[in-house]
Amino acid sequence: MPTGLLLVDKPQGLTSHDVVARARRALNTRKVGHAGTLDPMATGLLTLGADSATRLLTYLVGLDKTYETTMRLGAATTTDDAEGEVVSTAEPAAVAAVTDEALAAGVRALTGEIDQRPSSVSAIKVDGKRAYDRVRAGEQVELAARRVTISAFDVLGVRRLDTADGAAIEVDTRIDCSSGTYIRALARDLGAALGIGGHLTALRRTRVGPFEVADAVSLEALAEQGASLLASPAEVAERLFPVIEVDAAQARDLGHGKLLTLPTQPDAEPVAAIEHGAGGEHPDRLVALISVRQGRGRTLVGFPPDPSPASAQEARP
Repeated sequence: MPTGLLLVDKPQGLTSHDVVARARRALNTRKVGHAGTLDPMATGLLTLGADSATRLLTYLVGLDKTYETTMRLGAATTTDDAEGEVVSTAEPAAVAAVTDEALAAGVRALTGEIDQRPSSVSAIKVDGKRAYDRVRAGEQVELAARRVTISAFDVLGVRRLDTADGAAIEVDTRIDCSSGTYIRALARDLGAALGIGGHLTALRRTRVGPFEVADAVSLEALAEQGASLLASPAEVAERLFPVIEVDAAQARDLGHGKLLTLPTQPDAEPVAAIEHGAGGEHPDRLVALISVRQGRGRTLVGFPPDPSPASAQEARP
């Protein structure tokens, strides 16, 4: 059965679940999951895990992310993006009164650590029910603000428009942010601060932690090449965590739940315990993610041996 991490460049119009379903077919396995949903309107980097590598997804969800966006200032919508109904439109004079300096000040105010109220159509659960389901049922939903970090909010371009739908300011941005940030809410709050309303019209995720969309594959390539595109759990862990090398006996002990004696290893969690192979059909193997405390290593998450290339090839459709 294929195991590993897959970076997919999600096209517009598909849900994250749609992409998972296609990956399951291409990899010939039901055990595929993703770390971090992208709305159908959004494009860009979706990180998938197959088989035992799904155990790594928990550690990917919390990574910082980068987005490229277009925000339309001058109208607010029910969903804070272009898929919702317009609920207010600013007068042309009000839009024209927004200076470049005021726009820059609004962006600065939304940079750094901020308290952000998630969009009411988010997937956050309220009393066991998704917020967006409550909104669709006609309920008024006001979610509590949460602390997020916007480490960079760069304006890449500004266009002032006068269309049949009214005056507007389109702002292209690049945003580096912590996990849990709602980019739609940034567009909403920027427009609100300027007094003209705002919503998101384009969103592309270009980075998740150390992983870049430039290294992602299309769904067409996935359908053609399947499991050969997977990065091994060992490759992924080496990019995410401190690493210690273990020999075959230590790997066996970890697999049996035994503690390792690691007198020179500093305290850390998680640490990737990797058994180095000889290449070919014996690549490096991620044995476990461990916690090291006071010279003892304890298994947090174990990983079974990776299948050989031959067996991975047999698992392909």
